[in-house]
Amino acid sequence: MPQVKIIAKNFMDMVASLTAIKLDKLYNNVFICEAILRSLPPLAKKYVLQLLYTDVAVPATMLEEWVLADGVSKHRVAIDRLTQLRIFMETVDRKKGTSYSLNPTFQKNLQKHIISGGVLPREPMNFSNGINLPSLQELETYALQQWECFLLQLINSGQGEKLTGISSSMMKIFQRGLLSQRDKDGPRLTESGFQFLLMDTNAQLWYIIREYISNAEERDVDPADLISFLLELSFHVTGEAYNLYTLTEVQRTTLKDLADLGLVKLQQGRKDSWFIPTKLATNLSVSLADSSVRKEGYVMMETNFRMYAYSTSKLQCEILRLFARIEYQLPNLIACAITKESLYNAFDNGITSDQIITFLQQNSHPRCAERVPSIPENVTDQIRLWESDLKRIEMTQAHFYDEFPSKDVFEAACDFAREWGGLLWEDSKRMRLVVKSEVHNQMREFLHTQSK
Repeated sequence: MPQVKIIAKNFMDMVASLTAIKLDKLYNNVFICEAILRSLPPLAKKYVLQLLYTDVAVPATMLEEWVLADGVSKHRVAIDRLTQLRIFMETVDRKKGTSYSLNPTFQKNLQKHIISGGVLPREPMNFSNGINLPSLQELETYALQQWECFLLQLINSGQGEKLTGISSSMMKIFQRGLLSQRDKDGPRLTESGFQFLLMDTNAQLWYIIREYISNAEERDVDPADLISFLLELSFHVTGEAYNLYTLTEVQRTTLKDLADLGLVKLQQGRKDSWFIPTKLATNLSVSLADSSVRKEGYVMMETNFRMYAYSTSKLQCEILRLFARIEYQLPNLIACAITKESLYNAFDNGITSDQIITFLQQNSHPRCAERVPSIPENVTDQIRLWESDLKRIEMTQAHFYDEFPSKDVFEAACDFAREWGGLLWEDSKRMRLVVKSEVHNQMREFLHTQSK
């Protein structure tokens, strides 16, 4: 069973993939420089700040002297990241060796930012007519509801239902790998789509954002401008309102797409329209590892393969249905069981045993999470065994030959099939032979020449 891996990259991976010209254009923005700096590994930050007011190139050997012997691997990671982002400009001289200097555009803007202090990209709106903005708790609930609604649309579309209320930009992201559609059939979830649903929320978000940036040029949007705007969003204050009319038309369209994901909440008054960033938006410049805070789990797994999920979420119920059999539901409890049949269905859809086990571990109820292991070993072992059962037998289309006129013809046929890499099985006593379908035509012509 082929496994399709979905790799969720953060913004810095997207920034590093830009051309040198677009990177230098990004570094003209003070906020981008600050976002880049705070996303760097600790040792890379140290190098940048130490060289910030140095106008000459520093030899690579000198940088190596700044770290202890056990920090060599971290040093290499830091240098690689800085050169990928073109923050470090590398110069190689045959006599003097390799040396590094800071990107002058990045250096100038970061100096300016440190000296003059940070200024917000745009000021929050001041309402004098008593408009009540949502509280932080209400905003968090809104973001969660939007995100769950978004994923439910993906699941429902995978079952042949029509997508509703999803922008064309987001629909293209679905169609780029999560959904497939044949001529007359409705859209269906691909292997990547099923795997996507079991991913951590932060990993899902980074995947969507990465794909959204990747197809920006199809919407006549410069990816560098889009990355710049998304990074600017991370400097806004969660829960504050910002005027939509301070944005360009492209930025307003982007915000409408981001509202589908719950990154912003759009509101409209009598005269003005505004957007309110949620935590999902203000954390965009944080690395994937740093933003992956463990959420409280809801799944309790028993040794008899019965599973109880303490949840009222329809989305979580549908995700469990991907690999388990739902037995009954109460207002705040989903009772289900992992069976051989339910797992075989999951494996057929491209979900692997490791992904199921990881999902169960990440979503374990706090009482179960305290145990080691959090999921009973007999359950994890059996899930892996059921998956390995599918790999024990491999189906290969083949042709069976018997009733050879002589032993010499049979042996010649075996040698011929072996040379073509198509011999699967032979019985020299009864003169029987099985070959792959790919070499059937060649074998038939060979046997025809032998019979003359």
